[in-house]
Amino acid sequence: MNSASNPAATAPRPPPHAPPAPRFALVAGEASGDQLGAGLIRELRQRHPAATFAGVGGNAMRAAGLDAWHDASELAVMGLSEVLSHLPRLLMLRAALRRRILAWRPDAFIGVDAPDFNLGLERMLRLRGVRTVHYVSPSVWAWRRGRARGIGRSADRVLCLFPMEPEIYAGYGVDARFVGHPMADEMALDPDRRAARTRLDVPRDATVLAVLPGSRQGEIARLAEVFLEAAALVAAEIPGLQVLVPAADAHCAEALRARIAASPLRGAGVRLLDGQAREAMVAADAVLLASGTAALEAMLAKRPMVVGYRIARGTSILVRALGLLKIDRYSLPNVLAGETLVPELVQEQCTAPNLAAAVLGWLRDPQAVAALEPRFRQIHTTLRRDASARAADVVEALVARR
Repeated sequence: MNSASNPAATAPRPPPHAPPAPRFALVAGEASGDQLGAGLIRELRQRHPAATFAGVGGNAMRAAGLDAWHDASELAVMGLSEVLSHLPRLLMLRAALRRRILAWRPDAFIGVDAPDFNLGLERMLRLRGVRTVHYVSPSVWAWRRGRARGIGRSADRVLCLFPMEPEIYAGYGVDARFVGHPMADEMALDPDRRAARTRLDVPRDATVLAVLPGSRQGEIARLAEVFLEAAALVAAEIPGLQVLVPAADAHCAEALRARIAASPLRGAGVRLLDGQAREAMVAADAVLLASGTAALEAMLAKRPMVVGYRIARGTSILVRALGLLKIDRYSLPNVLAGETLVPELVQEQCTAPNLAAAVLGWLRDPQAVAALEPRFRQIHTTLRRDASARAADVVEALVARR
C-alpha cells in the first residue's frame, strides 16, 4: 500500500513534546540580596521567557518577575538579641518554605546571601533531591575557613563574588565559581566626579570629605562620634572643608543628626544626605568609612580612603583568643590587592587623631592619590565579569545535569 492510499501515512506528525518551562525558587533576605536576585532573575528570564520564579524577595525581585510568597523584610533581623527574639518565627518560616518549595518542585533553589537562614534551608532541600545554589559566599577568606565544608553540604554550587574564594572551597572539595561582583558591573571604570558634585550641589573647587560610619545602628553607635571628631580635626587643617555624611535610611539619619549636633562640627560645612552614598564617594577627595561593602564601593569610585572599625571589646578578645580571624588585612581593597593600599585603623588604633592624620595624608599627597587610582582600576576590571550572566550560566549548567 502506498502513502497516497493511506491518509495516516501522509498526516503531519505531532510536534515533539516540549520540555516544561523551568521553575526557580529563590530566597533573599535584605536589600543587597534583593538586587542580586533581581539581576539573576532577569538574566534567566531572558534565556527562558516561560520560566517561573517564586520565593522570598523585595521590590527589585518582584519587578524582575518573582512571585513573592514572603517579603525579604521578614528575614532582615540583625544583632544577637533581635535574632533570638525572632528565632521561633524564623524557624517556622523556614519550615513552611521548605514544604512549599518541595510541593512546587523547582528545577533549582537559589539562596541569595542570608547564610544563617538560607544554608539550613538549602541543606534540607538538597537532602530531598533539589538542586541548590548559594549565591554570595560568606567571608570564609577572613575567618573560620572550615565553614566552607559545611556550606558544601548545603549547596551543589557556591557563587563567589571575589576571585580568592573558589580556591578556599576547593580545599574542602566544594564546587565554587567566581562570577564577579555586580557592583563592579554597575559602576563606571572612570567615575564622573564633576557630575557627582553638580548633583549634590557641591562647589567644584571645594575639598570634600565623605564620612560613612556604617549603615547599622550598632556601627553608628560605635563609630559616628569618633569619625565626626576626626572630620573636625581635618576641617581645622583644611579651611572650607565640605563634609558629606550619607544616611542609609531614616533611622540612621535620626541617629547621625543627633551625633552631628553634638560633635565639634555642629553644622559647619557638614551636610547630612538622604542616601546618595555612592554620589558622595565619587564627589569626595577622600573617604572616611567603616570596613565592609562601603570600602569596596569607594574603591570602585576610585577614591582614596581611610578604613576605621571597632567591634565590642568582649567580641574582639574572644575572636583573638580563639584565633578565628585568619587575615592580617581587613578591608576589601587591601584583601583584593594582597597588600596594604589604604590605611586600616581598627579597635584601639581607631581614634580621632589617627583617623584625621590618615585622611590628611591623602589630602596633602596628590601623587599618592594618583598612584592609587590605577591599582583600583585594575581590581575593578578583575571584578567586572557580568556577574548576573555568569551566575545564570552556573544555574543553567546545574539544571541541565538532571
